[in-house]
Amino acid sequence: MLAPFKNLRIYLLNLILGVVFGGPILASAGGVDITNFGHSALLIKGGGHTILLNPFKAVGCASGLKEPQVNVDVILASSELADEGARVAKGIFLVQPGSYRVNGLKLEGFSGAHDRLGGRRFGQATLWQWRQGGLNFAHLGGAVAPLSSEDKILLGRPDVLIIAVGGGDKVYNGAEAAKVVKDLNPKRVIPVQFVKGIAPKGCDQTGVKPFLDAMDGIEVQATGSNFSLSNKINGQIVINFMK
Repeated sequence: MLAPFKNLRIYLLNLILGVVFGGPILASAGGVDITNFGHSALLIKGGGHTILLNPFKAVGCASGLKEPQVNVDVILASSELADEGARVAKGIFLVQPGSYRVNGLKLEGFSGAHDRLGGRRFGQATLWQWRQGGLNFAHLGGAVAPLSSEDKILLGRPDVLIIAVGGGDKVYNGAEAAKVVKDLNPKRVIPVQFVKGIAPKGCDQTGVKPFLDAMDGIEVQATGSNFSLSNKINGQIVINFMK
């Protein structure tokens, strides 16, 4: 009799929360599974949703990588540049700033300059914030401008911060990315968009080492191209370095 009673309590709580807050919240718990396709493309599964970040064509600094041709619920792109907003995957494609609701997911996108010239060269990138699997995410995979006070308020303190660190003309270098991490004080950091090995011809990005050096003293946990992240994470900053 105990198990059915507990299930009934969960059902009634979800029903009440759905009426008061516009949808159940218990389904969002449970953590996420993250897959790295390289460059700044990550696949995040959890909370009943699949989200792909920054699908790319295998050009420029993404040359030689396998394009993420997958089916997902939502695609969040930093811009429509070929290396971070290519339409190679299937799903609802979001790239413009704004507030979106997709099958119970609430996604917030807002603008930031995609270069150090106020956007005069590469235009604006979209920064993304959402909640999935019981975790608050911030995706700065295509950013280079310093965060404004308003940006910091909108992003809050992320549980998981995804941030480009390879430098060059379009994304943060190691020192700039470290400054953002210290400003936002996330619980987990996933660095993306950096060169592994020898840079492809014409690529102006570097490896992850300058970022890790700038984050000296912060714990680094190396993972494979896939890892799971619990929604019960502590408040200490940890860098999850995906190979």
